[in-house]
Formats: sequence, C-alpha cells, structure tokens
Amino acid sequence: MIYQRLVSGLRDSGLRLTPQRLAICRVLSESKDHPTAMMVYHSLLPEFPTMSLATVYKTLNVLREQGLVLALGAAGDGMEHYDADLDPHVHLVCVKCHRVVDFMGEDIYTIQQKVASSSGYQIQGARIVYYGVCPDCAQAADTARERVS
Repeated sequence: MIYQRLVSGLRDSGLRLTPQRLAICRVLSESKDHPTAMMVYHSLLPEFPTMSLATVYKTLNVLREQGLVLALGAAGDGMEHYDADLDPHVHLVCVKCHRVVDFMGEDIYTIQQKVASSSGYQIQGARIVYYGVCPDCAQAADTARERVS
C-alpha cells in the first residue's frame, strides 16, 4: 500500500518510473529504520552499481514535496532521516546510537483528531519526536558501569 502510494506520487510528479526510482520506493516502503539518503543509496548500490546519489536525493525530495514522505530531520547524526509511514505516530530517537523507532498508539490518533476538529485544520502530518536513550544503549551503559565497579 505504501509502495503504490509512493509510485503513484512519482508518476504524478512527471518523473520517469525508472527501475532505480521504483527500488527507492520499495526501500522506503519496507524500511522500519527511517533511512537517510545515504542509507538508501548504499542499500541499492549492489543492485544498481551505476545509480547516482543525486537520483536518490531527487526522488526523496519529490516525494517529500508531495507530502508522501516525511523528512524527520537529524537524529543527532547530522543527516536527514525519512519516513514513508504517514499514519499518526511518535518518533523515538536515541541520543547515543541515533536509531529512530516508531511508537504507535490509539492516543496519538485521538490527539490528531482532536487537533483537527478543534482547529478546523485538515491535518496532513505531524512531527513528534522524543529524544532519550534506547533500552540497548541503557543496558550497555549499565554493563559498562558494572565492569568498572
């Protein structure tokens, strides 16, 4: 479903539906990792060794401009991360490993509906990000402290 939405958006934008652009849509639709342009590029390089990084950036920019992909900003790593999942959710960013994960919940959808009905806005998306330390990094820090003690 996400894949078809992205492909339709590229088609509507007038961009040619090249195998590389379709593969970029596939990576975005299947990814749960909120990839950067460089991550998308490197994941597709074995399949498309002549693909340019410019193709990835142009495709991502078109999808972002059409509201089909969210640009999340940097996750403490200085690189823009992208998300093709437009359903209401919160992003959790680890300040140590820079991983971005989704947090879903009925309350998030309810808040979006309340904002829309109270404000009259037709909500097209939102960016809610919480920063902290993920369980893996917290566990690693605890383990390191135990070794020192």
